[in-house]
Amino acid sequence: MTVYVIINPMNKKLFILASASPRRKELLKKIIKNFKVAVSSVDETKIKAKTPEGFAIKAALTKAKDVARKHKHSLVIGADTIVVLGKKILGKPKNKQAAFKMLKSLCGKTQKVITGIAIVDSDTLAKITDYEVTKVSMKKASDKDIRNYIDTHKPLDKAGSYGIQEMDEVFIDKIVGDYDNVVGLPVKLLKKLLGKKSR
Repeated sequence: MTVYVIINPMNKKLFILASASPRRKELLKKIIKNFKVAVSSVDETKIKAKTPEGFAIKAALTKAKDVARKHKHSLVIGADTIVVLGKKILGKPKNKQAAFKMLKSLCGKTQKVITGIAIVDSDTLAKITDYEVTKVSMKKASDKDIRNYIDTHKPLDKAGSYGIQEMDEVFIDKIVGDYDNVVGLPVKLLKKLLGKKSR
């Protein structure tokens, strides 16, 4: 569900990214030159929703509102990325064993990567929310390849236990949709929500 509220990004307000993700920070630089990063104190494990899409939006909005309450005269951008296999939401793994199990379950299958986006005006609490879905098909990688990936990279801070930018042809078969969305921030959608014209 998309909630449309008039938010004018040209009103000289400070942009704030409500995320500690270095990947989101780099992606946001594509469309916004100057912004501040402020991490929310929201516990995502307590967020409940009827659908994966609803969860992603609710998590993004909750984080954006949390940061908005602490920073005036700002437009706060919240985002939450989840990996969905069937009807199951795969969050961040607790340890390497969990990461292995998660990656093993994804190999040879197609999953949905969903990122919820929320923009909140800290002065009025007016909001815009939406989400992006990208389908990622993985190959049947060997246990050795999976363990090597886990040992080489840092899967514990990533939904689904992987970062698409670190994956190679050993794992990825096909990506249908926005690649940036899988990295963590659907830039094209965010541009649209901010009312900026695509080049």
